[in-house]
Amino acid sequence: MNEIRWNLPADEQMAILKRGVVDLVSEDDLRRKIAKGQPLLVKLGADPTRPDLHLGHAVILRKMRQFQDLGHKVIMLIGDFTATIGDPTGKSKTRPPLSLEEARANAESYLEQCRLILRQEPEVLEIRYNSEWLEKMGYKDIINLAAKYTVARILERDDFTKRLSSGTPISMHELLYPLTQGYDSVALNADVELGGTDQLFNNLVGRALQKDYGQESQVVMTLPLLVGLDGTEKMSKSLDNYIGLTDEPHVMFAKLMKVPDPLLENYFTLLTDLPKERVDELLAGHPVAAHRELAREVVAWFHPNADLDAAEERFRSVAKGGIPENIPAVTVPKAELAGSADPEQISMVKLVVLSGLEPSNGAARKLIQNRGLKLNGETYTEPQGQVSREQLQSGLVIQKGKDKFVRLSLES
Repeated sequence: MNEIRWNLPADEQMAILKRGVVDLVSEDDLRRKIAKGQPLLVKLGADPTRPDLHLGHAVILRKMRQFQDLGHKVIMLIGDFTATIGDPTGKSKTRPPLSLEEARANAESYLEQCRLILRQEPEVLEIRYNSEWLEKMGYKDIINLAAKYTVARILERDDFTKRLSSGTPISMHELLYPLTQGYDSVALNADVELGGTDQLFNNLVGRALQKDYGQESQVVMTLPLLVGLDGTEKMSKSLDNYIGLTDEPHVMFAKLMKVPDPLLENYFTLLTDLPKERVDELLAGHPVAAHRELAREVVAWFHPNADLDAAEERFRSVAKGGIPENIPAVTVPKAELAGSADPEQISMVKLVVLSGLEPSNGAARKLIQNRGLKLNGETYTEPQGQVSREQLQSGLVIQKGKDKFVRLSLES
């Protein structure tokens, strides 16, 4: 891990911190705060409704890491209490709330994945939960907080405006959400708040509330929402266009090699520390070379001990239709054949389930019917097909999609 660069000149810090930023409110305020020479308190509100993180989340987490590397203290604020309200940001309808227990359980997974990116030294990292102060607030406190902001200003938020225009109901608790999130900045006395571009309104509310409570207003910094592998929608697990933070090195490498060419510059800027000159040089060359360097840079960040050459070689082998050497192996118990109608054969459907490639017989049949399964490199198209004892004894490889392989053998 690189050493913390304490007390770097303000201009050098600004050059690092502005990279990839969309909104900065305001640049002068940030420069002035840095120039004081004291570590800043940098807040990020974490959403515990989404425990599985991907590279889209990494964009902001990497910015937090940059602040840490410059000696500033980042506060990972788990919104366990606000999750019980249901954040309506960017939603066309009310978002279902979580219980405090559900939010805190999700937060544990969230924090574990964040450790892949963030420094863990206590002088540059603090974990907080907004239930610490929000759960204690009484009705009088809520009324006093609500009095700090007008309904007209709350309704300026784009998603509320659209819902009003379409006649979609907006509940009172949703109108309180930006104030509740904004009050977190007051409770922490934050110097900087990070967020995606979809959080700009909420974060500016926090900046305004700090002033109302007699604090110095925080700087608001937003970063773009990373577009996924489909090239159109923001990265999302539900859209299956994502690259997970915990993906194995070879899986991450293969997915990064599929990033659409028009997105390469964005990925380099937001997910690597390569100088702009080097990025421009790569973009001017062949796209394959650019993809290769992107994949190696990003995989090395999340998997410092990974064998990058092996990940690249596996990608090339699969791209040529080959079968990688290092793949999961599953031994099929002899009892599975003994329980079959013909003890000398076993159904391919059952083997797909035993291998873990699909969770059920129905899913396995569908995979075969859709021509998504290969046996020893050849497309397998028989949903009722059988594999012989002899074939299993010799060993065989089944493949789902382009890069999910399992080597099968019979128990000796």
